[in-house]
Amino acid sequence: MAATYPTLPRIRATVLLLLAASILVACAGPGPLSRSRPAAATTAPPAPPSIVPAPTYPPPEVPIPPLVAAPPPTVVTGQPSSDTICIVLPLESPLYGPAAAAVKAGFLAAADAAGSASRTRIIGHGDDGVLPAFAAAVESGAALVVGPLTRDDLKTVLALALARPRMLALNQQEDGSALPDGVYALSLSVESDAELLARRAYADGARTMATVASDAPLQRRFKTAFSAAWERLGGSTPRDYRFDPHPEVLSLLRRELVARPPDATLLAVNSDEAPLAKSFLPPGPVYASSQIADGVPAPMLRDLEGVRYVEIPWLADPAGVIFARLPHTNLGDPVLDRLYALGLDAFAIAELLANPIPPDRVEFDGATGHLSLTPAHVFVREGRIMVIRDGQSALYESAQ
Repeated sequence: MAATYPTLPRIRATVLLLLAASILVACAGPGPLSRSRPAAATTAPPAPPSIVPAPTYPPPEVPIPPLVAAPPPTVVTGQPSSDTICIVLPLESPLYGPAAAAVKAGFLAAADAAGSASRTRIIGHGDDGVLPAFAAAVESGAALVVGPLTRDDLKTVLALALARPRMLALNQQEDGSALPDGVYALSLSVESDAELLARRAYADGARTMATVASDAPLQRRFKTAFSAAWERLGGSTPRDYRFDPHPEVLSLLRRELVARPPDATLLAVNSDEAPLAKSFLPPGPVYASSQIADGVPAPMLRDLEGVRYVEIPWLADPAGVIFARLPHTNLGDPVLDRLYALGLDAFAIAELLANPIPPDRVEFDGATGHLSLTPAHVFVREGRIMVIRDGQSALYESAQ
């Protein structure tokens, strides 16, 4: 009996070795381990083991942090590394390209006249390219960026640009909200013209006002701004009438105005509608938007006799002494001529704002009007009051 017991450990070791080898084969499958099986397995292969699926366990519970709104991007004010003045314009836009080209022409003309053309850089962009254009201006180390030109582009830059040098916007925010630090605004806004015209009408003695406005967005803006300024001055709430070219509507308009004649009437319509609309107004002073005479042939201007409106000095008094050193050009469209004048004034202001420490006060007579800088960094613009006399536009004198 004693001779049989020593073999038991060897048998048990062999069985354990074979069992371990079979587990490795089952786990590894036909891979490198299958080529290095123990020699004992070749002489006495065990029965194939049954493969039991590995138990599955639910993934550990990892707490999910609550969603937190990302903070607004931090706007970094670009530090200028040169005295370059960049002007960013939608020159590649099918819609705004002609307007941008007119501003560019005026800007470069003023730069040439000042002997500063070498410090200017033009950056053009398309309808959706204002942010890359501003990024290029920042990378250039510009001391000042002039632009954007449109309200939508200005809104985009103020909301999304991550870096912004000091800038002179060529428009204003639609809601009239305050501008961020380092941002200035100069524009040809109809709101400036409307406020000036309201002051003129009140100074002329009018206290009751009727407004006749078309549905054109620009004319609606003009009418709204005029009415607000008029009431601030102390005038009574204007009576509003919608302009409609249908004869029956015009006849009703005439009856209404004759039955309750106002001291004066505001006419907010496009120039091609103005002669017809004017013919249905009652006697008395008529004030109108600055586009009232644009493109109207001289014979038809007589139908606008006595109408008063606001015009920029560049067109109201082109031979003025203050414009003697500036090159004049006729772009064939009063709208483009006004934008050319905007470019002239934009450069004059840009040279001041590009200084390391910009001035707190700026006031001068420019091509677009008498310009003065407010504490809100907005340039207030006052044009010239014009009146149509004998088929021609002339400077208005209150004694008339």
